[in-house]
Amino acid sequence: MRLIRPLVAAALGLLLTLPVAAQVTVTDAWIRGTVPQQMATGAFMQLKSARNAKLIEARSPVAGVVEIHEMKLENNVMRMRAIPELELPAGRPVDLKPGGYHVMLMDLKQQMKEGEVVPVTLVIESAGKRETIEVKATVRAATARSDSMKKHGQ
Repeated sequence: MRLIRPLVAAALGLLLTLPVAAQVTVTDAWIRGTVPQQMATGAFMQLKSARNAKLIEARSPVAGVVEIHEMKLENNVMRMRAIPELELPAGRPVDLKPGGYHVMLMDLKQQMKEGEVVPVTLVIESAGKRETIEVKATVRAATARSDSMKKHGQ
């Protein structure tokens, strides 16, 4: 018994020093379809983190450039701009949706056709640690709206 206690204490100490994942769940991931020659589109989804975290980067093999964007009304004009990170408050869902925050896929290497599945990699940072999440986003019709927008009649 005397030998077991120090081993258990050492194991617990080691577990407490291991990096803790942000535990982000991704739901309803989709990409708006494009027409031939279109060079950009958006990726949309809902993110929910168990801990305070940030979305700091996104990548996809279908695009030469991928950025985190926000759309915001400024002086009665809707403006879109890249942002360096997106806060993910613990326990609160963050919607990436048309007209709001989203992942912008630019310099597209191919047309985004309805029904295709596109890989998107999200880089999340929490407590100084980074983790990647591999997302499979389904391409929806160019006129598609997010499920959350449908629920609210937008």
